[in-house]
Amino acid sequence: MDLRSRIRRRQHSGNDAQLILDYDAVNPAVHVEEPTGRGPVLEQLLDYTDPIFHGQLPSHAYVWGPSGSGKSAVITALLTQLDRLLCRSRTAIHTTTRARPDGTPAFVYVDARRARSDFGLYQTILDSVLEESVPEHGVGVDAISSWLSEHLEPRENRVLVAVDHVGEPDTYSLSELAGTLSPLNDSLSWIAVGRSPPDDLPEIPPEHIEIPAYDDHVLVDILTERASDGLSQRAVTHEQLRRIVRWGEGNAHNALAALLSAASVAVAHNRSRVIDEDIQTGMDAVPRPSVSLARVLCLSQNRQSVLRQLVDLDDTERASVDTTTETIAQTSGVNLSEATVKRFLYELAETGIIERVTNDTSPGIGRPPSRLEPRFPTLVFRQLYDLPS
Repeated sequence: MDLRSRIRRRQHSGNDAQLILDYDAVNPAVHVEEPTGRGPVLEQLLDYTDPIFHGQLPSHAYVWGPSGSGKSAVITALLTQLDRLLCRSRTAIHTTTRARPDGTPAFVYVDARRARSDFGLYQTILDSVLEESVPEHGVGVDAISSWLSEHLEPRENRVLVAVDHVGEPDTYSLSELAGTLSPLNDSLSWIAVGRSPPDDLPEIPPEHIEIPAYDDHVLVDILTERASDGLSQRAVTHEQLRRIVRWGEGNAHNALAALLSAASVAVAHNRSRVIDEDIQTGMDAVPRPSVSLARVLCLSQNRQSVLRQLVDLDDTERASVDTTTETIAQTSGVNLSEATVKRFLYELAETGIIERVTNDTSPGIGRPPSRLEPRFPTLVFRQLYDLPS
C-alpha cells in the first residue's frame, strides 16, 4: 500500500459508511506503477530492449494479448522505468540539441485512442521529447512532421515509441502505423500494442511478444491488492474476490469493473460491506465481451453525456433508436439536437460501444425496431462520470 492510500485510509477510519476510499485504486481504467505477476513478460521485454543498453535502437515489435491481460500496464511501467533510470535531457524546438553521448533514446507512450490521426501521432511524439510545448492547433501535419524529422536528424536523437491500442475501431492498424512512421525508421523504433494474434495479421515486425490472460491466482492477488488500497477494511471477503476471478476468466479489466460495480451497489444501499448479492449485481453489470472502460472515457464529452443518459433509460425508453434519441435529447443537461444525438448513437453502435439489438417482440409488419444495449460496464461508467471533477 502506498503512502497516498495509507493517508486515505486513516482519513476515513471510523467512518463505516465510507466504503470506497480511492476510486483510482479500483478503477479498471487506471494502471498501477508495478504490474503484479508479470515478471516473465517484463523479462522478455527487457530482452527486446537490450540493444538500448549498448547504444542501439531495438527493432520494431508487436506486443499482443487478449483484453484485460494488462498490456497497457506492462508497457507504461516499462517505459516509465526506462525513462526514469536512463533519463534523457529534452530540448526545445529550434534550439541546439544536447546529445547524449551514450545514445540513449527517449521513451514515448502514445495512446492511439487519443492520437487518431497522423497529426495526433506526430504531435504526441514531438511533445514528449521536447521541453517546449508543441501546438495542438494552428499548424498542419506537414509542419509537425517536418519538426519531428528535424529533431531526429542528429543520430544521437533517437526515440522508442510504444503505440497502444492498435487495431481497434478508429485507431491505426498495424500496417497503417508502420507506414506512417516508416520515414523515421533511421532514428525511431516502435512497439505496437494490440489484441490480434500475429497469425491474423498480414504483416508483423520481426519481434512479437505475447502477454497472455492472467492466471487465476495472479488475478486474485491483483484484486486483493487493489481492494486493499481502494476499499475500506473488510469491505470485501477473499471468497468474494475469488468468485469474481472465476467469473472473470483471466480478464483483469472485467474483474476490476465487477468489483467496483459491486462496491458501488453497496454504497447505494448504505452498506459498509459488500454482500454476495452486490457481487452478482456487479458481475451482471459488465457485458461479455465488454468494451474497455478506458475506451469509453476517451470519447468526447458530448458523446459521454449521451452514454450517461443512455445507461439510465429503462427498456421502454430504449425500445427503438428513435425513442432513445427523443428521450436523451429532452434530458436536461444534454444540449444537443435530436439529429446530433441520433448521429452519435449510430456512430457508437458502428464502433461497438453500444449494440443495436433487433426487438423481435415488436408488433406490426415491416422491419422491427432496434433497441440499444451498452457494451461497457454501465455501473462503473455511471459512478466515475458522476464523480466531482
